[in-house]
Amino acid sequence: MSEFVTYPSNWIITSIGAVCDFHSGAGFPVDMQGLSDQDLPFYKVKDVSIAWLANSTQLLSTEHSLSYADANYIKAKPVPEGAVIFAKIGEALRLNRRALAPKTCLIDNNLMGISAPQARLASRYLYWFSVATKFDVDARASVVPSIRKSDIENVPFPLPPINEQVRIVTKLEELLTDLDAGVSELKTAQKKLVQYRQSLLKAAVEGVLTAEWRQNNKATETGAQLLERILIERRARWEAKQLAKFKEQGKAPSKDWQKKYPEPVQPETTDLPELPDSWVWASVEQLGNVQLGRQRSPNKVGKANPTLYIRAANITEAGVDLNDVLEMEFSETEKETFALKFGDVLLTEASGSPQHVGRPAIWKHTEGLYCFQNTVLRFSPQGISSEYAFYSFLAMQKLGVFSKLSGGVGINHLSAGKFSRLPVPLPPAAEQIALNDCIEECFAKCDELKIHIVHSLKQSAAQRQNILRAAFAGQLVPQDQNDEPASVLLERIRAERAELTKQPKVRKTKPNKEITIVASKLMDVLKDAGDWLPAQEAFRRCGVADGAETNRIEELYAELRELDKAKRLEVEPVKDKQGRKLYDKLKLRAD
Repeated sequence: MSEFVTYPSNWIITSIGAVCDFHSGAGFPVDMQGLSDQDLPFYKVKDVSIAWLANSTQLLSTEHSLSYADANYIKAKPVPEGAVIFAKIGEALRLNRRALAPKTCLIDNNLMGISAPQARLASRYLYWFSVATKFDVDARASVVPSIRKSDIENVPFPLPPINEQVRIVTKLEELLTDLDAGVSELKTAQKKLVQYRQSLLKAAVEGVLTAEWRQNNKATETGAQLLERILIERRARWEAKQLAKFKEQGKAPSKDWQKKYPEPVQPETTDLPELPDSWVWASVEQLGNVQLGRQRSPNKVGKANPTLYIRAANITEAGVDLNDVLEMEFSETEKETFALKFGDVLLTEASGSPQHVGRPAIWKHTEGLYCFQNTVLRFSPQGISSEYAFYSFLAMQKLGVFSKLSGGVGINHLSAGKFSRLPVPLPPAAEQIALNDCIEECFAKCDELKIHIVHSLKQSAAQRQNILRAAFAGQLVPQDQNDEPASVLLERIRAERAELTKQPKVRKTKPNKEITIVASKLMDVLKDAGDWLPAQEAFRRCGVADGAETNRIEELYAELRELDKAKRLEVEPVKDKQGRKLYDKLKLRAD
């Protein structure tokens, strides 16, 4: 951050290691997890993400905590209130998320903390500096990125006078609060835009969108009449195809051959909304041909005549994406069967997400041969436009019709049979055109707004970085010549830290005989508790914790055996939601 920046004269550039204390995490045994009512909250990487995504500068509540005795037992050192906590390993490191410790706490060994007393750094100045600084720039290059204390210690740190730090934080948070409010409004507008599109599609397929158009334009052919004509033409095409087959085979038409016509399935109209008088319900199969693509087979890949084919991954919200099209072998007969034609409506037949099943797109390409795989359904419209079919299917997808219909384990499938039977509202042909035009116009306006919102969000993100850069370059608030220079503050910090290093380290000693004498018996501890007590806590109250003498531990276990033998002890495991044992709890059985 110090490169190419001219800092105020009363600032000084030092390093994080020169002004901050570092706090390492500890391993967190599974059998000690799950307690939320102990003295020290125990935070994990996910807790930092939860706070960050909730737009909270502080860590929120956690499901884990330990007593001071248990923290000492696993050699976990408490992290002071106000420390900046962040991930030090894995992809979480690259997310650059930070959170402040709301109170004295513990952190696991995938986290790291830095702090400084308020006499050195104003409250939250260090936090905002850490947010503005990407620590992962110095991450060690490996499969799993990581940083160490030594990587952070040398990060340049702009140190202003302590009074100016307070002014910087006040102004910074004021500006960011205003900026965040604007970002929140933009994101709300984004959500409303999605909801508006869904409402628009619902109004379209229920006839509400073109209600005024119907008042001004009388239908010359109703939807019911249109459906009747479509079905007559459908049967005529089938009969013509059958006669052509008889002629090709040199045979006369067989007796009653017309009775073999496969009637399309009728729509199930129970519990469907009421349509305008000139509309009618039809099944998907009545309005066109439905076909599932060809199954992808390993022995069909990489042969002499590879053919491009469309799969579900190619069907996007923006249409068919041809940037990642694969190839496999299709015979000449298969090419005739599965070749895509202009105006075909393609739908994703399978997806890992139910919401993405049935996503439609119109095939508008005229150059080259493309076939399609069995993760795609093709609908070839007959008697209706491709655009009207597309918007009808888009409404089904966005309003949850397809997701309710799809099924499968892991991968959700729509299936050609289920899709063919779905009811579709059919307006008169002229009204279909008016409806298509209306949706297209409204969607175009939505797209313009969407582009504007995305652009504004990008500008807000850039503005946020500009504010942070200005804050830590001395450009956010004016300097006060009456402030104590940062050089004096730094010398005082150095002197204080040097004095601390001179103090003798406290040596850990085993508990002496006097401590052992006052240790309570287990029966007394459980009797005083009067209810269930975690075994670890019971042992602590008996004087058995980290550093306890071996003979005291043996005495405790001897007493445990005696109580159990006398049937005075109740032991019950405490489990988590997955049924895994967390720890044992003890209780003295009533006499």
